[in-house]
Amino acid sequence: MYPLVRLLFQSWRHRADPPLPLDGIHESRHVCWPWDIDIFGELNNGRTLTLYDLGRIPWSRRIGLTRILRDQRWQVAVAGASVRYRKRVHTFQSVRMRTRALGWDQRFFYIEQAMWLPSGTCASHILIRSAVTDRNGIVPPLRVLEAMGASRPSPPLPSWVAEWIEAEALRPWPPMADG
Repeated sequence: MYPLVRLLFQSWRHRADPPLPLDGIHESRHVCWPWDIDIFGELNNGRTLTLYDLGRIPWSRRIGLTRILRDQRWQVAVAGASVRYRKRVHTFQSVRMRTRALGWDQRFFYIEQAMWLPSGTCASHILIRSAVTDRNGIVPPLRVLEAMGASRPSPPLPSWVAEWIEAEALRPWPPMADG
């Protein structure tokens, strides 16, 4: 089940945070609770993705996206993700999460997030490809930015992001169609 209580807490916790510029970094804190662990006693990989959701929601409000979504009746969809796990997060351990936009292209926004342990070690890192949608499909990022009053070209995407985009374009779809 989706952690609605945690979602409400993060929304409440960051309700008075000042607005961020589009490329600003939102920081939040999260705890690995016993119901977040897998059979090895560490943060479950699926729950990790959910915690990253909980970091993006207040960030979206702080950059002004949430209001536009509500006004336009738009939604946000994760259209792709690449996660790198490096350190285990154990029960009752806290993590500091950082969220920021890296840029966009004609269809998607690219968002970077990372979880940091109290020791200063990065536990995991995710690249999210996100789309704003309406009932007709994907809303172009420039239209979204225009509605936000932040219309501008994307900063250059880091090479590792551009190469990921290229690799994703080569990925067969539908998968395993030949077998």
